[in-house]
Amino acid sequence: MAVSPPIVVGLDAGTSKVCVVVAEVAGDHVEIVGIGTAPSKGIQKGAVVNIDATVNAIRKAVEEAEVMAGCSIRDVVVALGGSHLRSFNSHGVVAVKNGEVVPADVERVMDAARAVVLPMEREVLHVLPREFVVDEQDGIREPVGMAGIRLEARVHVVTGAVTSAQNLMKCCQRVGLNVSAVLAGALAAAEAVLTPEEKDLGVALIDIGDGVSDLVVYQMGAVRHTAVVPLGGGHVTKDIAAGLRTPLREAETLKQRHGCALASRVGADETIEVSDIGGREPRLLKRQALSKIIEPRLEEILTLVAEEMMRGGCGRLASGVVLTGGTATLDGALGVAQRVFEAPVRIGNPVEIGGLVDAVKSPMYSTAVGLILYAQSGRALAADGADTMWRLGLGRVRDRIAGWLREFF
Repeated sequence: MAVSPPIVVGLDAGTSKVCVVVAEVAGDHVEIVGIGTAPSKGIQKGAVVNIDATVNAIRKAVEEAEVMAGCSIRDVVVALGGSHLRSFNSHGVVAVKNGEVVPADVERVMDAARAVVLPMEREVLHVLPREFVVDEQDGIREPVGMAGIRLEARVHVVTGAVTSAQNLMKCCQRVGLNVSAVLAGALAAAEAVLTPEEKDLGVALIDIGDGVSDLVVYQMGAVRHTAVVPLGGGHVTKDIAAGLRTPLREAETLKQRHGCALASRVGADETIEVSDIGGREPRLLKRQALSKIIEPRLEEILTLVAEEMMRGGCGRLASGVVLTGGTATLDGALGVAQRVFEAPVRIGNPVEIGGLVDAVKSPMYSTAVGLILYAQSGRALAADGADTMWRLGLGRVRDRIAGWLREFF
């Protein structure tokens, strides 16, 4: 009797939609077998603001994915996003005991690097190694087996609000889901759309969501900087609604169907029909009027991201910039980004997947697909769905202490 490949499920709960992607994983092969989406009304800027509405959205998306995949979903890998995420660079130093670096030394130096004082309401989400230094020799990616007496780790630390993680986990639990892993949304998107060559040469990924825009910069194959800009595609929609005096739902439709981020690419004689507020008769307006609202807002968002890159000390990146997220599908977004960054820019779609490729080959599915690829690689942060983020942190510390005791006694 043939054994079915294991199932991995990625859940991306964003400001505008909840997306669930189901995949069968067999070794290095990932095959998408189910997709479910539902409008999200209980999340703002990546944070849960209405438990019941978020639970309903997750339930609808899960049920839709279950029907398409023909399976029952119990465990999910979840993306954690929002403006509450913070990051900084840190480092740790330890002595190498026996003159040769062993895995235990790497664990100790990583623990030393993450030993930073944080407010009680925050928890470390990821500790990402940038490089290791053995006896003043830097630029080392894998120090195990090297001779030396001093080991240093330079890392990038991502932290999040404990309550934000708790609320998202609570919503999943109320749907009957177990959160098996947690990952920052920008890192998940990077897994889905960036190539190893881009990460080595230097690349910036910008995930423009509805509520926020996430930035992650890679250099020499490692994360160098991450940031969150509290503006996204939803702000473009609100500008359209205010500028054209039309309901938000109609503004979103106009943005998707007729929007262009470069007014110079729109013909002067092109017109669109715009619904008015209060049930008044629809009006005909120049399409250029719509573009002249979209262009400055998108340029503002990308300019703020560029400033974050400069603040993080990220200079010229050989591989340029990759745009992903739902707003990246906006006509003309590529041209605006090229003007702002003065660098090569491309749109990032999920890669290295099989199955329902056409259904998920869009920037809006990058994060959900990236969650699956990250879990498949075995690097995801294991989590007990019944525990809070701070309990997870205490559990990791407890495990390390037990390992040290076994080593010395």
